[in-house]
Amino acid sequence: MLEHVLRAASRLVKQRDFLVIGSAAILGTYSENVLPRAASRKEEAGLAPFNDPTGEKSAAIEGSLGQLSSFHEMYGYYADGVDFKTATAPEGWEQRLVAFAPPGAEPGRGLCLERHDLAAAKLAAGRVKDFEFVDALLRAGLLDLSILADRVETLPKSRVPAAFHARAKAWAQNWK
Repeated sequence: MLEHVLRAASRLVKQRDFLVIGSAAILGTYSENVLPRAASRKEEAGLAPFNDPTGEKSAAIEGSLGQLSSFHEMYGYYADGVDFKTATAPEGWEQRLVAFAPPGAEPGRGLCLERHDLAAAKLAAGRVKDFEFVDALLRAGLLDLSILADRVETLPKSRVPAAFHARAKAWAQNWK
């Protein structure tokens, strides 16, 4: 799925690199056959085009490859055209991006949030599905809890409401 949406988005907006956010970013580190079911149920990939100051490229992706598009109807999955403001990740996330560039994604390439950054961002979002996603990765031994707890600490306070930060921190500290 991620290969296909990257290939289609790349051709659509004539650019190679996209920031992959949301659950699909885990595919930069683990293949679907390694992931637990609760962490691999994806029908969408959040793609933020680099160099998109007006949001034109994100809008084109959303319109042509997004939810309820003919692309979605045909393939059963879609791309969310998002921008960099959508990503709320721990400090330093830009230096830890993981490249996803299998031949099937050409000419596109995804730069995915590193697994612990992704998990911290999911905990900060605070939805039930996000906690289930992180829980599944931890139970499968695909995350290091101490690294995750450290990353939660470095979530930007300016972008994560205090209540959400406190809940993410408590969840990581009390996970069993």
